[in-house]
Amino acid sequence: MHAQTTEKNKYTILLTGASFASSNNGWFELGCKELDATPINRAVGAEAIADAANKIATDSLYSKEELEEIDALVIMHVHDKDVASEVGLKKSFKDYPIPFDRSNYAAAYDYLIKKYISECYNLKFTKNSKYYGTPSGKPAIIILCTHWHDARTIFNPAIRKLGARWGFPVVEFDKYVGFSKNVLHPVTGKQYSILYAHNNETMNGVEYGWHPYEGQNQYIQQRMAAIFADLMKKVLPLK
Repeated sequence: MHAQTTEKNKYTILLTGASFASSNNGWFELGCKELDATPINRAVGAEAIADAANKIATDSLYSKEELEEIDALVIMHVHDKDVASEVGLKKSFKDYPIPFDRSNYAAAYDYLIKKYISECYNLKFTKNSKYYGTPSGKPAIIILCTHWHDARTIFNPAIRKLGARWGFPVVEFDKYVGFSKNVLHPVTGKQYSILYAHNNETMNGVEYGWHPYEGQNQYIQQRMAAIFADLMKKVLPLK
């Protein structure tokens, strides 16, 4: 008999987010399949970046074993808030009071980013880590995401500003999804996003598609997967 071997995927990617990122959508898992990556999806509907910050604060966003294996952390908490504001930010993540509430989305982003980078770096001091004794510790690859279309006019520019500040890549779903809030559909006379969503939301008196249809067989999930995978191919280190 021949011994059976289980091939390990080339990458491991962790995603945190809310309803647009949870596993019932499918874009993340589909994109990871294209990337030959193991998906770790910790997105939960109705949560916010404050919840993700509280999870990393209590070591429940990922385990120590998962931290060793994660090649990239993807953040898709896309509430329409100014996440690039510098009001209330602390120099060290240790200076933030825990737990976080939802009064300052930018502070929660800042905490999550700084703590993850710190934990990756500090693996150089952990004797049982493969990064022990290395000059830089574990490389901290963090990826940010826009909303799935361009109607969130506060968040989308803010997440790009935050990405530029840190030098983080941004998955620009809103730029490449294939339609814009600036032009109505020529047949329906309504926002394009409504065609692809199972419910709607009203912002500034205009109705937009809210949550896209779920499942890996859905067009928007497949399109988002393609946009996500394309960006990740540019920033993941070759193995």
